[in-house]
Amino acid sequence: MFELSSTGVETVLYSFNKQSGDGYLPYSGVVFGKKGTLYGTTFYGGVHGQGTVFELSPTGVEQLLYSFGGRSSDGINPYGSVVFDKKGNLYGSTIAGGLYGQGTVFELSPAGEEKILYTFGSQASDGASPVGGLVLDTAGNLYGVTAYGGAYGFGTIFEITP
Repeated sequence: MFELSSTGVETVLYSFNKQSGDGYLPYSGVVFGKKGTLYGTTFYGGVHGQGTVFELSPTGVEQLLYSFGGRSSDGINPYGSVVFDKKGNLYGSTIAGGLYGQGTVFELSPAGEEKILYTFGSQASDGASPVGGLVLDTAGNLYGVTAYGGAYGFGTIFEITP
């Protein structure tokens, strides 16, 4: 992870380390939490090797908040960025895993408890492999896109309501 100043000076904030059990391959962007803490996901790594949700303190200390792949219904390989709600819950998606192997949308509580909100592939013409970040509206609805599935097989735009 790096910071780029307004004058073009790069500062490395954190280097991921595959060998240490850390997450690695952070494909998505990061979001700011309270007090300058950054939050994001890695595609691989963590306890089960299937990706992580992490936080990075302003002093460069990383903490793994969740490791994907710990149970058979869990999503794996998060690809898009996460988003916060007003209660401090993080929401994101995984491109694979879940009950049907086609990805999930998850919620991660401030206490680190993960809940699967939706598993892709559960109905005809469903989307598969959500990519990109989620958008959260003021009513608590989540919106995103999938790379595959839908009526023509080329992806969907989806909404998940509270």
